[in-house]
Amino acid sequence: MTEPLPAREAPADPALRRAALLFAATLAAVAAGPFVLDAYTVNILIRALLYAVVALTVDVLWGYTGILTFGQSAFFGIGAYAAGLAFTHLGFSPGVAVLALVGGIAAAGLVGALVGWLAFGYGVTPIYVSVITLVLPIVVTQLLFSGGTFTGSSSGLSGFDTLDISIEAWFWLAGGACATLTFLAWIALRSDAGRLLVAIRENEGRCQYLGIDTARLKIGLMALSAAVAAVAGYLYAGFTDVIAPELAGFVFGTQIVIWVALGGRGTLIGPVVGAVVIEVVSAYLSGELPYVWNLVIGAVFVLVIVAAPGGAAAMVRRLWIWTGRGRARAGPGPAIEVVPAAGGGPLPDEALALEDVSRRFGSLAVLQGVSFRVRPGELLSLVGPNGAGKTTLMRCIADGTERSGGGVRIGGHAVGRGPPAECVAYGLGRKFQTANVFDGLTVAESLRVARARRETPSLWRRSATLRLPAAAARVVAATGLDERLADEVVHLSHGLKQALELAMVLALEPRVVLLDEPTAGLTKPERTLIGTILTDLVASERLCVVLVEHDLDFVRQISSRIIVLHQGRVALDGSVAEVVGSELVRSIYAGEPQALAEA
Repeated sequence: MTEPLPAREAPADPALRRAALLFAATLAAVAAGPFVLDAYTVNILIRALLYAVVALTVDVLWGYTGILTFGQSAFFGIGAYAAGLAFTHLGFSPGVAVLALVGGIAAAGLVGALVGWLAFGYGVTPIYVSVITLVLPIVVTQLLFSGGTFTGSSSGLSGFDTLDISIEAWFWLAGGACATLTFLAWIALRSDAGRLLVAIRENEGRCQYLGIDTARLKIGLMALSAAVAAVAGYLYAGFTDVIAPELAGFVFGTQIVIWVALGGRGTLIGPVVGAVVIEVVSAYLSGELPYVWNLVIGAVFVLVIVAAPGGAAAMVRRLWIWTGRGRARAGPGPAIEVVPAAGGGPLPDEALALEDVSRRFGSLAVLQGVSFRVRPGELLSLVGPNGAGKTTLMRCIADGTERSGGGVRIGGHAVGRGPPAECVAYGLGRKFQTANVFDGLTVAESLRVARARRETPSLWRRSATLRLPAAAARVVAATGLDERLADEVVHLSHGLKQALELAMVLALEPRVVLLDEPTAGLTKPERTLIGTILTDLVASERLCVVLVEHDLDFVRQISSRIIVLHQGRVALDGSVAEVVGSELVRSIYAGEPQALAEA
């Protein structure tokens, strides 16, 4: 095992320095605002800044994590009504104010967690969360309407006692909260932990096969975003001493999404600026153009979606790059530190076992009674003609929900009907037929995401080193990925993407590795390199490798055992010499002359 390299100090981060300077300048502008702006504008800006806080939560969910939500208005309304109901029916006091704040946060967080639990189950399509969050504001609004005099029904509540502070203090509170939250969100989202959210947006399926519980992450994020929106609603009620069901309504929820889209989702500052600018301009123009103004906003929204989906922030970024000022070369990337394998006790005699595995699609049986066992240190190749069920079998091994019947054991652990993350926890890693990677992340970020299950990533910083087990580090070094750590994955060649996915799988420190046509589309030298790496890893790390491959010459060179699948059944299980010289194999491949010639 290579000795771990000493960790190095993180270099100075110019982006963090610029962000800190911008944050300080924003706080200075907020401090000076009440002295240079008229009272009417200050009043409007306080509401706009509180709306911007809610827009920020939508951007974190939609722009960074890929969760399109229309329900943040409901959580804003919950916070506002927590304050309004408490101050109206209990009277105002410091104790009641704290109780209302805590109650609003708790209620919004619980509802947000419930929405996440309903929307983020394994196998649920992304559109489902949008449907649920479309319904949520309608349900909350109807509950407020049916509350009678307690909630004020359609008229809402007004005139209650609230925090007795000046309008200048309200401006400083709203502006400071918005600026601070934006700065903290920027730090968190560019940290190693924040990259997990972007990875979910880019390729949630790959995250699940890296052992990441994406559902739990998204539920927690939804609950946190709901709590933040509730705090903004609480402050809104405290400032205006007026609340109405429209604050929790569908129209307001849709407006927030429009602000984020126009400002530029996935940028944080774009949605904040979009919410503030649109709200201020609306306050000045909506009175003179009550109907035309909404039409203008709608038309601009449609135009942005069609012509500039990234919003105003994306257009500014493109202009900045076009002028030449935004062109920055990627750095050399982090240093690689080889770490000892975590280990998991002594290796079992049986790494992988299948017993009578079947898969049916209605009346069509794709797999029937597939049973075999694989030992540690064995490289088993699954071969067979197209349609034999090889890839389907790989899915049944790596995902308990795919099987129609039978059992699978990984390292002696029986795999039930759990999702891929459960199989990964037992020591399984899967590489797909087509490179399944994160195009929007860098090579180093992708490998850190793969290590998230082993090493909890930081929420506040980027690590200066990339910690990898020896097997993954060898793939990275042998394929030249160590020179491309700072490059975005989208710019890699097909061969390097295949190598990156293999390195990501090995970063999990699996005991069983499933490889579905790892040499597809590779050149002969690349195939030779992958074959050498696999055979060495099987020998040195005692990995159990199950390989699906059509290149029988490649299979002959690296396999210790071959299983032939035909029509969803095991047709032959034996050594390389037994399978290659079998007349049964020749007859199975009779319709494929090239494969027959190789055999």
